[in-house]
Amino acid sequence: MNVDAIRTLHLTAIDHFNLPEHVRSEVTHLLNECQDMLNGVRLLQELSPKSLDQLVSYGERCSVRIMAARLNQIGVPAQAFDAWDIGIRTDSNFGDAHISEETETNIRQMLGDRIDSSIVAVVTGFIAHDPQGRVTTLGRGGSDLTATTIGAALKLDEIQVWKDVDGILTTDPRIVSNAVPVPDVSFEEASELAYFGAQVLHPIAMQPAMKSNIPVRVKNSYNPSHEGTVIQRREGQGRLVTAITCKRDVTVLDIVSTRMLGAYGFLSTVFSAFEKHKLSVDVLASSEVSVSLTLDKKQKISVDSPIMKDLSFCSEVSLKQGRAILTLIADVDRSSDVLATVFRVFSQQGIKVLMLSQGASKVNISFILRDDQLDDAIIHLHRCFFEDRCVVEFEPDSKNMAGSTTVKIVQPQAP
Repeated sequence: MNVDAIRTLHLTAIDHFNLPEHVRSEVTHLLNECQDMLNGVRLLQELSPKSLDQLVSYGERCSVRIMAARLNQIGVPAQAFDAWDIGIRTDSNFGDAHISEETETNIRQMLGDRIDSSIVAVVTGFIAHDPQGRVTTLGRGGSDLTATTIGAALKLDEIQVWKDVDGILTTDPRIVSNAVPVPDVSFEEASELAYFGAQVLHPIAMQPAMKSNIPVRVKNSYNPSHEGTVIQRREGQGRLVTAITCKRDVTVLDIVSTRMLGAYGFLSTVFSAFEKHKLSVDVLASSEVSVSLTLDKKQKISVDSPIMKDLSFCSEVSLKQGRAILTLIADVDRSSDVLATVFRVFSQQGIKVLMLSQGASKVNISFILRDDQLDDAIIHLHRCFFEDRCVVEFEPDSKNMAGSTTVKIVQPQAP
């Protein structure tokens, strides 16, 4: 194990920009530390979660030093900080650490009181220190969580998170090439989008901003002039559908009770089995004697999995693979209008809905489809809700004073 490629990458950047010698010295020292750790792992043939967290921290720590030096070079006063230097503290859950309550006060004291506000603070994301001063990582969405934690602690007007797209899009541009950015979404909508597959802020990363009611703007590093998408607190939906997202390669379990109708404890038994085997459910539909639910591709199970044996004690279980979740982030108060359009589109295109879940969410309607029909479903729904090229046509119902709509099938327009 060595860091030759990483060393070359960083030192080449330093040479290219002709950065000061002290930057080369600091970066070289960090990379030497990293190399020493890797040598230790090779000799011991063991890599603990604690050691892994320290190993993965070196990239961030090198990058902020190079970035701050470059900003200073072009006339922007800047200073590099490791996250613990500005007071970000976590528990000792290596690999998925949780930020401690003291962090907000620490950041406010350091960045608000002790550091010159005219200096750009370039801070490592994703990493922190536990109470013993050991390096920890924040898990999925950790870099964005660092940004929102700092922004919330300082009560900023806006937090910006820079990605490689023009904000949050109406759907995956790999499926629909003319997907367009959504100008604004609520925190709840953004959370549902992230959970059901969209590559935006992880729900955990939004929590500090939600708590402090600070807008988060998602912008494009490759198109900085674009306004991006603002995630903020707001009342009311304002749109029939905000975006379409999906999860592929999910497994559906249909669980039917073998007990008498009205016998209690069936649902409790089912969910106890999932808790025992540490399996989390994405989408669920249930009745008194049956449950249908989905597991994502990270939780692969088969007919021989232990949970199947546990569930067979009280139920008949069928397992279906090659399924997908299509989720509409929509105004659930107008779900009748949404569903009328969706099912007429699906009927026209021969797309079969295997399961439907609306649940308690005020912004999410999910459909379980065959994986091989997912792209077709998204393309045609996107045409209806965002492109004015629908296979169904909306007409005002003049007899309905509530302003509802009727729908009729029309032939799809040419692409």
